[in-house]
Amino acid sequence: MKHAAKSIRAFIGAINFEESRLFYKELGFEESPISKNMSYIRVSDNLGFYLQDAYVEDWINNSMLFLEVDDVNRYWKELQSLGLHLRYKNVKLTPIREENWGRECFMHDPSGVLWHFGEFY
Repeated sequence: MKHAAKSIRAFIGAINFEESRLFYKELGFEESPISKNMSYIRVSDNLGFYLQDAYVEDWINNSMLFLEVDDVNRYWKELQSLGLHLRYKNVKLTPIREENWGRECFMHDPSGVLWHFGEFY
């Protein structure tokens, strides 16, 4: 199959939609509301995901997103300096880990979605 893909967008849920919207804005993402219970949250023009006012515990607990960054050390320092893990009850940061393919750090969002921020060797 041949096609010219432009983007791929995951759907993630939120325990508290308003809190999650604010969290992602504070993380530096931009929001484009779609409806009263869904927004497109983007990192850049073609990188983003749909945030929904929906919570299914098994779904959220098994949701992970990987964002490739150019410098994981700098990104880690920026995540720490934002202090989101201090202001949001369920947000957790996990330090940089070395892997055979590259390096990554982790953050759980307010609902428990696990983010991987990494760079490849």
